[in-house]
Amino acid sequence: MFSQQEPVTAPIGLYDAMARALKYNLESRLKVMENALAQQQLELARYDMLPKLAASAGYVGRNNVSASSSRSINNGSTTVPYSTSQDRDVADLTMVWNVLDFGVSYVSAKQKSYQRWIAEERKRKVVHTILQDVRSAYWRAVAAERLLGQIDELIAQVNQARDASELMTQQQVGDPVEALSYHRALIDATRQLEEQRRALSLAKTELATLMNLPLDTPFKLALPSSSEQIVPQLNVDPKTLEEAALVSRPALREQDYQVRIHAAETRKALLRMLPGIELSVGGHYDSNSFLVNNSWADVGVKATWNLFNLMSGPAARKTAQANEQVAEIQLQAMSLAIMAQLYVARANYNESLRQYKTSAELRDLDSQIAQQLRNRYQAHSIGELQLIQGELNALNADLRQDLAYAELRNTYGQIISSVGLDLLPKMLPSDKLVDISNALRQSESQWQQGKISTLQAF
Repeated sequence: MFSQQEPVTAPIGLYDAMARALKYNLESRLKVMENALAQQQLELARYDMLPKLAASAGYVGRNNVSASSSRSINNGSTTVPYSTSQDRDVADLTMVWNVLDFGVSYVSAKQKSYQRWIAEERKRKVVHTILQDVRSAYWRAVAAERLLGQIDELIAQVNQARDASELMTQQQVGDPVEALSYHRALIDATRQLEEQRRALSLAKTELATLMNLPLDTPFKLALPSSSEQIVPQLNVDPKTLEEAALVSRPALREQDYQVRIHAAETRKALLRMLPGIELSVGGHYDSNSFLVNNSWADVGVKATWNLFNLMSGPAARKTAQANEQVAEIQLQAMSLAIMAQLYVARANYNESLRQYKTSAELRDLDSQIAQQLRNRYQAHSIGELQLIQGELNALNADLRQDLAYAELRNTYGQIISSVGLDLLPKMLPSDKLVDISNALRQSESQWQQGKISTLQAF
């Protein structure tokens, strides 16, 4: 599962994580193998269109002579004495070349060809899904890498305050209700911090799973700076996105191939109702010494007609046509569903953009409040609980803003997936991770500039 992988020698960026997932993810590798298998099945199906070439050889041996006589049909007398026309040891070699059911074999080969392209579309769909999953997991892992250290420091600070609070409660210093309320507030702050830590701690593990890294492999993320953490903009006209989705979406193209397969099945049902014509060319050799000609060739033409196929043909044709009509309706329904998915993806992106801007404003305000509380705590004008609560609010604001940015990038990627664009080019300089990463970075840069025509898969 983990053999022959390039080692992790540097912090992993977004496109590095995508490249590792595309190259080493087991589901992606499985789809590549299924695509290769479909190609081999197509090559095998093409041989069915060739004439059938049959070779047979035999040997017959006897322990006595195969002799016989003849009798006249007029008076019943024996016309010749016993005689033989066959050696005791006879060998025979026959070569026959038959052309059988070429039309049905040709249509079946076309269906295999469509199935091969269906496997290609399923591989594209897996690539889109993996890229989207990596995008989502990466930005959540970035938030975890940034905030887990701060969460641990604040948990340690809260635990110190809890120890002091427990000591005050045991010594019965001050109002017992006020002391217990203070202790309860500290426990509630600990619970919030632990919940946040739990939500973030699994993000890096999920990312490692997508990249097919052993789960005990230590790795660091290339944390983007504030200037690199730009807000993605949608610079493509909605109508252009809809047209691209109807052309490029893997599920839609797969259904289109299914329609073609059902149409080919209708043609096969018609062909089976027709009489079959068999052309044969044979070469023969017989070692029997009594024959005048030991080798000869023959040519034959034979017509066959399966009457049961003739009787069941109309029903089979109607069934095939019904399947074709159902597949066409499914294609239309899927087209409508894809348009709806694209609309929902755009709406989610706009909503995530608003939430990100709101969380950024709250983060700035909570950061300013936390700084004021630190100053007041150092001046001994407020208690430790107020400072801890302020620090906790600031940390929650940072977490919400990072998660809002992760959701913004996730919804932005959903638009790319909904359109069905291929960020991974079909031709790469090599299969090295650095080349895959650079190709993905360049493709997404073109997408952000609105150049989607170069990314469509035709």
